[in-house]
Amino acid sequence: MNPVTQQGMLFVASDILEADEADFNAWYDREHVEERVRMRGVISAARYVALQGRPKYLSLYWAESIAVFASPAYAHAFQHQTAWSQRTLPKMVAPTRRIGDVSASVGLGSGAYVATLSLNLPDDPQALAERCAEVGARLSEDPGFVRAYLLSPNDELSRPLPQEDLATRRMYPIFIVESSSEVSNTRAADFAAQALDSRPGEVARYCLTWKLSATELT
Repeated sequence: MNPVTQQGMLFVASDILEADEADFNAWYDREHVEERVRMRGVISAARYVALQGRPKYLSLYWAESIAVFASPAYAHAFQHQTAWSQRTLPKMVAPTRRIGDVSASVGLGSGAYVATLSLNLPDDPQALAERCAEVGARLSEDPGFVRAYLLSPNDELSRPLPQEDLATRRMYPIFIVESSSEVSNTRAADFAAQALDSRPGEVARYCLTWKLSATELT
């Protein structure tokens, strides 16, 4: 039996100055999301705005595997940005861009509310994945639970955006919980922060603004 290929994810979070916010959102909503979702192997992209914590904006791009983000087509797109992208990317404040495998997945579907928890670098990545799966199973007992998973960033693929602070840049794992209600998502974030080795001050909660799937573009 062939092993199941792990799905890949591109995680991008950033703040933006108020003066640039309208153009930033228009760029994402009218150009960038669709451009990326049209790429072969990309499953969907979703945008979120913060309810608690920072950065204010989060985007999650799902792919069939991490290899999608290592493809020549994706590398070309990253290195040859559109004119609008070239104007916008340098305006992103304190951005985080991470590409990695998704593991320890519990549940199905997408939730309207998302919690992200940055975890400390583990001594044993496999043990962390197993612990995250256990936490996800516990969270699944909540009626508002939708899905939980672990994003393990790949340093080589997670090329930094222009304004990322390289002095503090580390490939911290990110535990993500999706929920159908804000109350459930708050409970999940609080529980996961206690159960996992989360980094103080690096827990944020978001609500969905919109999502685009590749199947809608065919």
